[in-house]
Amino acid sequence: MTQRRLRLLLAEGNSGEAAAALHALYSENNPGLDLTVVSTVATLLATIKVVDPEVILLDLSLNLREPMDAVHLVHRTAPGVPLVVFADPAEKAQAIHSLTEGAIDFILKGQIDEPTLERVLRAALERNTLAGLTDLLRDQVTGLYSRDGFLTIGRRHQEEAVRSGGSMVLICVLFENLQALRDAFGPGTADRELNDVATLLKGCCRRSDVVGRLGEAQFAVLGVGAVAPNGAVMRNRLEQHLATDNQTRSPWGPIDLRSSVGSWNPQDQRTFADFLDGIESSLRIKEAEMIGEKVSQT
Repeated sequence: MTQRRLRLLLAEGNSGEAAAALHALYSENNPGLDLTVVSTVATLLATIKVVDPEVILLDLSLNLREPMDAVHLVHRTAPGVPLVVFADPAEKAQAIHSLTEGAIDFILKGQIDEPTLERVLRAALERNTLAGLTDLLRDQVTGLYSRDGFLTIGRRHQEEAVRSGGSMVLICVLFENLQALRDAFGPGTADRELNDVATLLKGCCRRSDVVGRLGEAQFAVLGVGAVAPNGAVMRNRLEQHLATDNQTRSPWGPIDLRSSVGSWNPQDQRTFADFLDGIESSLRIKEAEMIGEKVSQT
């Protein structure tokens, strides 16, 4: 695969299937692997800080009370390290569910061969590079993902959803009175209000969701793993939080937000960029209609 040495931490039971495939992939002619193998979840958790792995492979059979307990604990201990699980074919449903708990991919036992491992590890390393890249793709005022960062992360979640059969909900938000606040109270107040909106959006989200500032007054929330009916729930939660927040917003007055919502599933042929553009278009149409109404009233 590569001449660089990959730090990989493997937690595997007695079969040794994954370790054997890794040693075959990284043969003596391609000594690019620093492999640490443990046999329990407890040892895995204690070893993470010592090894500082770039990728973690976890056998779901090494569960505590439930397989997802192990996935959750490993992801919580090392949230920035790509986690790949492998499981018996009979546990495929649990392996798929692990993708919602922090794993980025899964492999079924009996299928852990060199080509599969190479594909999975390459994707994991790309994800590491992506994480470093997207730190540079953040809005300087709010710390949220910029449009480029949001598109990059969104595409990756879409790829994962295609593999897992998952779905996504997208809410686009327009901060309608941002310019009015800036004109009335100055740019410092406007930046403070932008951060308030960012905090509000993040407060309405789950940890797995993605929030971005896409433009001067445009924001978006990507509900990862959410289904279409969740869109209305997420939107109502946002409206409730906004109403509560606006009650204490003197002397600057309320924040006015307008939103549009849509959903995506693997049967949807749109790219993530097209999906985003479609939901944003609803906001642009509403904005144009409102401008037209104001003009006709003058």
